[in-house]
Formats: sequence, C-alpha cells, structure tokens
Amino acid sequence: MATVTFIGLGVMGYPMAGHLKTRGGHDVTVFNRSSEKAKKWADEFKDKHAPTPKEAAADKDFVFSCVGNDDDLREVTIGENGAFHAMKKGAIFIDHTTASAEVARELDAEARKRGFHFLDAPVSGGQAGAENGALTVMVGGESEAFDKAKPVIESFAKMVGLMGPAGAGQLTKMINQICIAGLVQGLAEGIHFGKKAGLDIEKVIEVISKGAAGSWQMENRHKTMNAGKYDFGFAVDWMRKDLGICLEEADRNGAQLPVTALVDQFYKQVQTMGGKRWDTSSLLARLEK
Repeated sequence: MATVTFIGLGVMGYPMAGHLKTRGGHDVTVFNRSSEKAKKWADEFKDKHAPTPKEAAADKDFVFSCVGNDDDLREVTIGENGAFHAMKKGAIFIDHTTASAEVARELDAEARKRGFHFLDAPVSGGQAGAENGALTVMVGGESEAFDKAKPVIESFAKMVGLMGPAGAGQLTKMINQICIAGLVQGLAEGIHFGKKAGLDIEKVIEVISKGAAGSWQMENRHKTMNAGKYDFGFAVDWMRKDLGICLEEADRNGAQLPVTALVDQFYKQVQTMGGKRWDTSSLLARLEK
C-alpha cells in the first residue's frame, strides 16, 4: 500500500481515483477545484480530501493529476498552492492530463530541480475505460520512476507503456488522436454513403467490421451514430483542444497533418451546430444537416 493523492475529479479522474482505493488498496487523498466533488468522493470511498493541491500532496509517495489543459496543470503543480511545493524527495508525480509535450518537459525539469520525479502519462479509453479500470496509459519519463509507478497505475489500466523521455507520453497521445480523427471521419462518411445508397447499415457493419475496415470506433459507435445519438463519450470541445495540440506540435516538428487539420475544421462546424458537448462520432451529424 502506498500513500497517494489524486488531483482532478472529472469524468475520468473520479473513477480513476476510486480504483486506486478499491483495486489498489492505497491510502488516497483527493483534491478537486469544486470541494463538494472532493467531499463526495471521500464519503463514497471512505478516504480523505484536502483543500489545496499543496496540502493534498504533502508527504505522499505518488501524486496523480488529471485536469483540463496546460494552464490548469501549471496551476495545480507550480501555482501558488500547487502540489510541487509539497512533494517529498523521491516521490513521483504522474500527470494524466492530455497536454502539450512542452509543458511535460517543463514540469519534468522543475521536478528534477526539487528532487522528485515527473511522468507525463496521458490516457486513452474514455469515460468507460476509466470507469471499468481498462485505460491505456502512454508514459514519458525516466525508466526508474516508471518501474515504480507502473504497479500503481495498473489499478485503473489494462495497458501501461513507457514511450520514451519526458514528453513522449504526450506525443504518443497526439498520434492516438490523429488516428482517431481520420477513423471517425471515415466511419461517418461510410454510414452517410450507405444511407444515401438505401442500404441497411446494421447489415453493412456486420459484414465489413469483420474485415480490414473494422475498428474500435466502428464496433462501439456505429449503432449510436446510425440512430443520430451523440452523447456517448469524448466531447467535441475536448477533441478540438487535443487536435489543436497536435497541429501546434506539427508546426514545430514539420509533420504534415492535412487530414487532421481538415477534421479539426469539421469539428468546428459541429460546434457551431450546437454540438460542443456531443461525442466525437457527431461528425456524421455534420454530413446529415
């Protein structure tokens, strides 16, 4: 059993912190910007909450975070009441935010100065993966810290991999989002085409999902897409944030992402349709408007 803190109890963080307690058997303290959410978690899981990230992180072996973006991450780490001000020597800070590789490297350097470790560890699997403890975790950082943290991370993960030095976890997550963007657009176009052609979409998917066109998106989203329901999973607003990170990094490293840039603009159109909180499969709604 380790002493653990979890910062950020959103749709992902809340169940992830819960698995650290129930599956991992760890002593868990939580912090959330909304203190009511933190109190609710502490009551549900019979553990503790703290009023600031700094107080939550004091004397802990592992400190996890899962917040919104680079600015949120800086606030809970190096901000006035940030966790970095209380991290003990040799402790490990594990960040699950989907953020930039730049901020990951920045915080890794800051952690080294202060005598503890930092791992950037964005996740894939969505809300369902968090709730079921079946996330994929892509980690950047030192192998020594990774080896110590991996058994703790496995409380809520089915796959945990070290991708390289600081920032490599975030870069891997960018690739994940780049691939998803193209897959969802292709699936949306396929379903749209099939409807226009007068085909039974369920029969079509039953056949093609067993061949080279099959994907997680097809298996898990085709029914809701066909029904015009888009409240199952990762929101368009968050996907645009992620794709923005991908495109900014591509500007830096010279990668060409024409499909990603195009799909990002398609999601922008979905936002103007009122779909900011629709899930990413709502690209089909744009084609059917």
